[in-house]
Amino acid sequence: MEWLDRLNQSISYIENNLADKIDYEQAAKIACCSSFHFQRMFSYIAGVSLAEYIRRRRMTLAAFELQNSDIKVIDLALKYGYDSPTSFSRAFQNIHGVSPSGAKNEGISLRAYPRMTFLISIKGDVEVNYKIEKKEAFRIVGVKKHFELDIDENFKEVPQFWGEVFQNGVFVEISKLSNQEPLGVLGVSTCMNGKDFDYYIASATDKLIPENMYEYEVPETTWAVFECIGPMPNAIQDLQKRIITEWLPTSGYEYADAPDIEVYPAGDISSPNYKCEVWLPITKSELVSAS
Repeated sequence: MEWLDRLNQSISYIENNLADKIDYEQAAKIACCSSFHFQRMFSYIAGVSLAEYIRRRRMTLAAFELQNSDIKVIDLALKYGYDSPTSFSRAFQNIHGVSPSGAKNEGISLRAYPRMTFLISIKGDVEVNYKIEKKEAFRIVGVKKHFELDIDENFKEVPQFWGEVFQNGVFVEISKLSNQEPLGVLGVSTCMNGKDFDYYIASATDKLIPENMYEYEVPETTWAVFECIGPMPNAIQDLQKRIITEWLPTSGYEYADAPDIEVYPAGDISSPNYKCEVWLPITKSELVSAS
């Protein structure tokens, strides 16, 4: 499974650079996807964000060094990329529950997080309904919010943004703009640089831009369109995890450098029969294309 091999190669790159600066773009390049998509995939597969994994691994190695050498805390802080002993000590205590100096004591209990290796088990016991569709570029109009790329925080902040749009009545205005495919209100992550991104709550439309709203052109690309049935947000979160951990590894496709889209048609989103869609930008795997 070449896709899985590339993910493990990116882990090797991270492990080999724990005492140096880790370039997320380089890790993503090894995995043949954007930094944004790589971090999302990692989070879904590993159950922990990439940043948290790196933090745990660095603190694991730091604990070993404290117990087996005479290295000073200030030197250890610099080695693992911390600007000061104070910030290092705070991170160390968050992981181990003790200070770096306390870790030197004999018999102290510490936590060790081993290197991660991706071994995905494809169950296939529940079908995933999807279609492959090439679509020309289309225009969306709605509201947007700028986020720094931090997957842990984004999982909290994006739903809060949706809540704000519902509460201030803008959601209704956006839904009235929808007059082109894909019909419904869209959640669009426009991240290409791997550092920050604009998240749109918008509709595909040819109507004029209302005051205090913005437009964005979704580029022409090929999409894997997945059907999601169930109450929000649990149903779509479960589907997204299944797409990454079950469908993508065996599909012969890779993430394309284009936005992720969620499509929410009108209806009761709390209903067990509510239907929405996940649009995943895809391209043929380089390895498949070359074979």
